Amino acid sequence: MSTGGVQSLQRAFDLLERLADAGGEASLSELAATSGLPLPTIHRLIRTLVTLGYVRQNSNRRYTLGSRLIRLGETASRQYGTWARPFLSHLVDSVEETANLAVLDGDEVVYVAQVPSKHSMRMFTEVGRRLLPHGTGVGKAMLSQLPRDEVRALLDRTGLPAYTTNTITDATQLLDSLDEIRHRGYALDESEQELGVRCIAVPVVGGPTLAAVSVSGPEGRLTKDAVTRILPEVQAVAKQLADHPS
Repeated sequence: MSTGGVQSLQRAFDLLERLADAGGEASLSELAATSGLPLPTIHRLIRTLVTLGYVRQNSNRRYTLGSRLIRLGETASRQYGTWARPFLSHLVDSVEETANLAVLDGDEVVYVAQVPSKHSMRMFTEVGRRLLPHGTGVGKAMLSQLPRDEVRALLDRTGLPAYTTNTITDATQLLDSLDEIRHRGYALDESEQELGVRCIAVPVVGGPTLAAVSVSGPEGRLTKDAVTRILPEVQAVAKQLADHPS
């Protein structure tokens, strides 16, 4: 591939990333402002991406991410989950509770892998489930790795609906809690997504994508003392996932 072709490819992917950063929709002038590319260059690249189905033009002449990206993202998520499952299995053997892996896809948390515990009473968060990040342990762990202004912009887009009475629904309170999570290195879900369920989540720092690994279970088993005991195990698996990218 020529140098010009490589540059065009880099620019096309950069435009897709900037569309994602804008919440999935932007005008040509907005893309020009954020990318610094000339409008004719952006128009040429976007026209190609529209033809391929990776970008779609709305009736208001704004551009959104196209449906062909869904197939790519879902396939990549499945492969990532398959690769990570042995690490989660080891974690379940160690802590005897359900282990999960989730990634941040746009503004949502997506669970890409899970290994259930052997207990009859266990968590059933299915692979492929999507949730807003503010009400989950994995979501808060991942948000803690983002700049504060990016998190605030995400929250402005999604809002902070309550999953339970324990869900944090105040943006300032959530941002303050993310500072604490970033400092201590893990997040807790204290019945914020489902009553009676506690979850401990650790971000996968430096991995191939923004992700977090978690252990979840009933509060009666996953007590605060148990969380203290299993935290090093969860941190170890998060580090293994980061050090051995798929």
